[in-house]
Amino acid sequence: MTDAALFAGPALRRLRKREGMTQASMAAALGISPSYLNLIERNQRPLSARVLVQVIERFDFDPRSLREDESIGGVDGLARRLADERFADLGIDRDEVGEFLAAAPQAAAAFSRLFDRGTPEHGKVEDALVESRREIERWRNHFADLDHAAEELADEMRLSRSDIGAALTERLREKHQLSVRILPLDVMPGAIRRLDLHARQLQLSEMLRPSSRNFQIALQIAQLEQRQAIDQLVAGSQLNDAGARQLFERHLTGYFAAAVMMPYGRFLRACDQTGYDLAVLQRRFGASFEQVAHRLTTLQRVGQRGLPFFMARIDRAGQFSKRFSGASSTTILESDASCPLWIAHGAFERRGELCVQSITVNGADAGPKHWFTMARTVAGSGASGDANFVILLGVEAGLAGNLAAARGVALEGARAQEIGMGCARCFRQGCRQRSFPPRGASLHLDRIMRGITPFEFKPLDG
Repeated sequence: MTDAALFAGPALRRLRKREGMTQASMAAALGISPSYLNLIERNQRPLSARVLVQVIERFDFDPRSLREDESIGGVDGLARRLADERFADLGIDRDEVGEFLAAAPQAAAAFSRLFDRGTPEHGKVEDALVESRREIERWRNHFADLDHAAEELADEMRLSRSDIGAALTERLREKHQLSVRILPLDVMPGAIRRLDLHARQLQLSEMLRPSSRNFQIALQIAQLEQRQAIDQLVAGSQLNDAGARQLFERHLTGYFAAAVMMPYGRFLRACDQTGYDLAVLQRRFGASFEQVAHRLTTLQRVGQRGLPFFMARIDRAGQFSKRFSGASSTTILESDASCPLWIAHGAFERRGELCVQSITVNGADAGPKHWFTMARTVAGSGASGDANFVILLGVEAGLAGNLAAARGVALEGARAQEIGMGCARCFRQGCRQRSFPPRGASLHLDRIMRGITPFEFKPLDG
């Protein structure tokens, strides 16, 4: 199905029933044959532009409701939910996800709502962090209005290769009568920033690196100048939890700050010119590795798209503290555990080095399986060395051929490292790194012979 083909049979059928019309009477009203309407309602024919115009004019219909699947993130959003480990043994593939969404979008939306909020039977309520992330993924982490506003502000401040920090500081001083003051660690021992309206100061810790300092100033500008736009996005979200709304607001504020530091058009051109060379992008835009990685997941402007990267932040225990799938269609991040065979874990031992790996994913049935991934350690906010994480970036291997980081790397699927989505969801046989058997598999313990792993099991189709 192409982007231009609009399959909206269930929505049209609901409209017809709401109006109390038969297929024959609606077909007559739309100037088409009943058999053609029947095919449209069964999603065997797309809704043409001419018929769509007739529907809008004759029934005072809002065309946005024909793409109601967007409210749950489309096929990608539904696939990510169905990639949950509770469904790992069902082998649901992407085609089935698409068929479910096309045939029963309301049922898919109901499932998504139940999944996001937790089922009453288990009493599980998704925490604010997960709920906020779902809203970000619904937008594919691209907020066009904020991006355009940030680009205009960057142009107004003439941000290019000049001192970004000086330009941001001057903006804060001239437009908002706020000065920036750097305070020593013993004055701000437990904070990295503080807004002192009495002294008209944005106070920043001396422990912040220049890129983090610039980001915090841009963040303050976002809070002062984009309040209305951000409030509108939060108000229009589907978030019921106050904490989730606050997290979503914080994400949008940070999004604008990063977009000011790395204006869309100029950043994308630099990506194309350098082969997405991360070190060059950091230097050119005065940004940190983590800031650049975040920005790479947002490049989804219509007619001016970047590569569809996913990004995550992981700690030594394999826990994800940040996950952004963007437009990548990945399900790799939809797990509570990560595979120790992934370069993410080895990167902790190679501090500051960009580590790359071509991988295939066992158990990622709802999306692409072959990826080119990059990982590098970063320190947490504040004093150097107080916390350590690895930032992960990934893109489909078929799109990675021109990346600077992929030079000399074998991208053929046959030579890629196979990983899983945590042992509970991985059905890879004979893995020496396995900690426990996959959920849903039947154990097969041989009394005569012992294999290389303590957990031998039968394949799902065995």
